[in-house]
Amino acid sequence: MELNAPDTGWILVSSALVLLMTPGLAFFYGGLNRAKSVVNMMMMSFSSIGLISVLWLLYGFGIAFGDDVPFGDTPGFWGNPSSYFGTVDLFGQGEGLPTYVFMAFQMMFAIITVALISGALSDRAKFAGWLIFSAAWFTLVYAPVAHMVWGGGFIGNLGVIDFAGGTAVHINAGAAALALAIVLGRRVGWPHQTFKPHNVPFVALGAALLWFGWFGFNAGSEGGVDHVTAVAFLNTQVATAAALLGWIIVEWIKNGKPTLVGASSGAVAGLVAITPSCASLQPVWAVVLGLVAGAISCLAVGLKYVLKYDDSLDVFGIHFVAGWVGTLWIGLVGWDFATDEATGAYVGSGVGLFNGGGVDQLVAQFEGAAIVSVWSFVVALVIGFILKSVGLFRVKEEQEIEGIDVHEHKESAYETFTPVEATSSAGAHSVSSGV
Repeated sequence: MELNAPDTGWILVSSALVLLMTPGLAFFYGGLNRAKSVVNMMMMSFSSIGLISVLWLLYGFGIAFGDDVPFGDTPGFWGNPSSYFGTVDLFGQGEGLPTYVFMAFQMMFAIITVALISGALSDRAKFAGWLIFSAAWFTLVYAPVAHMVWGGGFIGNLGVIDFAGGTAVHINAGAAALALAIVLGRRVGWPHQTFKPHNVPFVALGAALLWFGWFGFNAGSEGGVDHVTAVAFLNTQVATAAALLGWIIVEWIKNGKPTLVGASSGAVAGLVAITPSCASLQPVWAVVLGLVAGAISCLAVGLKYVLKYDDSLDVFGIHFVAGWVGTLWIGLVGWDFATDEATGAYVGSGVGLFNGGGVDQLVAQFEGAAIVSVWSFVVALVIGFILKSVGLFRVKEEQEIEGIDVHEHKESAYETFTPVEATSSAGAHSVSSGV
């Protein structure tokens, strides 16, 4: 098959943009964290790049996008790993887009999905336990879910629309984050001590890098350059901008002041919400989605104080909640855009409840999100409890108090930093304490 150079070039650029999101996440999470554990927090993101890249090449891509292993007469839960095992030569394969390029693009999705979970583990998880969990969860949850949603498995067969990862990435990671927050238990002093970001500029820098890279995440998911790429790109921008406003409006009303941490968090919530629906919405509805997702996520981060789970950096409140909002939004106002074969025009027909599509799409969206939520939560809970029971997951209390960076990595982010200073510094969203 002849190479499609423009499409291939765009997906290569998109792959690099999506990879940049994981270092961006490291800055975002690192800034939200306490100074005494910022190295450990950022190390979890960077280690995901190393670990998941290798596992994806060896067998993850095969499980996600290999030949479907059917469950009776219906599509199954995973693909055949041998379809694209690491030693298989795929040079020259792919219809217009080389298989190796698609493999690289999807690799970046797997990396950041695992890295997202780490925000719930701040200050208290052993690095070795994190690596073991990452490998197990990737194998048992991420790769199979990617197959079920995108690779020909049974969730996609239900008619679920997830253009770039609302279910497979964000709901998936958010459910696992909640499970691990429950397994690890609360940080020492939480919620009675004040936990605030140690470096607000890091938070804004991380959010900016995520925003920039997300254009590859969403617009790149079309697999080429066409009208869908254009609408996904535009919707990504306007939904994120609106979510930033939605978050700070709620924060302003609740706390009396808008914050840069809130604006950055709102932007991330908007990016999450538009991910599944970026190619299924008219731009004006993307703006409304952003406003709603930003406002709801701002309120949702306060749930941990009511329900008493210590999701340190609000992975559940942002990624899980905004992922659900964006996924269900398709069932409410989504469109099916396509090229008319007779005229060549780009046309759309409503699939959402509010534009004549009935409830079928909304039901499908709910089913897909619910299946991923339950599977990811249960498996993460089991893996986490096993690791904790054998002493491989939570550090000792005195190590947590003194600082996990020194105990786990023998280094610190700031050379002038001391354990005494560590006990009074703080982490997590400032808005979380008041919303």
